[in-house]
Amino acid sequence: MKKKNITPLLGEILKKIAPRIGAKVIIEPKWGFVGQIIFKNGRKRYFRYSSLDLNPLGASDIAKDKGYADFFMNRLGYPTIPGQVFFSDNWSRAIGSKKNIDAAYCYAQKIGWPVIVKPNGGSQGRGVFKAYNKSEFYRAMHLVFKQDKIALVQKFISGRDYRLVVLDDKVISAYERLPFNITGDGKSSIERLIKNKLRGFIRDGRSARIDVDDWRISRNLKKQKLTLKSVLLSGQRIFLLDNANLSSGGDALDVTKTIHPGFKKLAVRLVKDMGLRFCGVDLMVDGDISRVPRTGKYWIIEINAAPGLDHYIKTGREQEKVVENMYLRVLKAMGK
Repeated sequence: MKKKNITPLLGEILKKIAPRIGAKVIIEPKWGFVGQIIFKNGRKRYFRYSSLDLNPLGASDIAKDKGYADFFMNRLGYPTIPGQVFFSDNWSRAIGSKKNIDAAYCYAQKIGWPVIVKPNGGSQGRGVFKAYNKSEFYRAMHLVFKQDKIALVQKFISGRDYRLVVLDDKVISAYERLPFNITGDGKSSIERLIKNKLRGFIRDGRSARIDVDDWRISRNLKKQKLTLKSVLLSGQRIFLLDNANLSSGGDALDVTKTIHPGFKKLAVRLVKDMGLRFCGVDLMVDGDISRVPRTGKYWIIEINAAPGLDHYIKTGREQEKVVENMYLRVLKAMGK
């Protein structure tokens, strides 16, 4: 049987574009998750999954921890979404903290429903929940604690979700992220539309960490007075999840050419202040990102020192070119 190619997207792209600058990429053959880049000048760099040997280790580790990253961004004067970290019962006892799940619920009541609950060290939208009441909150927290001993509870902020990818002094890609959604055809049930869309993801080589039976989908349908058996009107679009991560089935709309220079300067300054060179900056904007930034109208959701673009690249040929050109710039920066 022929061995299945399991090389992640980053390795495939680097192997494809490295020859353009005279570099060579060697990927560990058994699993395909790590690799070495050898430049013409003899310099060697490494990568693992979507993490490149470009950002400093300490800064990268802080970026992975949402609570710590928020602490420093707040001290630097950046508008982050109000929130606090809380610990699983076992970890609370181990470190002698009273910030357990019940303390988290009290905090959620204080900041007001709904709230966002997510793993403090998670990525790709895994384990992100929007809780409207006590039962949903405790259910979400227990699910988060299955994958992380620290949970982040945040105030819900409405707006448009954007990711800006920064390399040194330039925003090299920017796109709006839309939550997982379907559009009716006037005859298919919502369940059928969901399954068709998920099959389309598989056909296009795009994975999505969602399932028809996800309780968040049934909850959101109920709020819209719909069920999986409901039939949407032709052209009627509904959103089924609250988080807009592409890995959770979201869609991407490229805004690289229309983003306001003020947001570009903001993202570049933030990345530099956080000690990074290559980073994804996630923003929530009350309005359009093509307009001048206004205080109180935008917030930093989080930063990502290893911005994987596996799902973005699958959204179209133009996006594929954007990603390849972006990583070509990254390679050139790594080879200096």
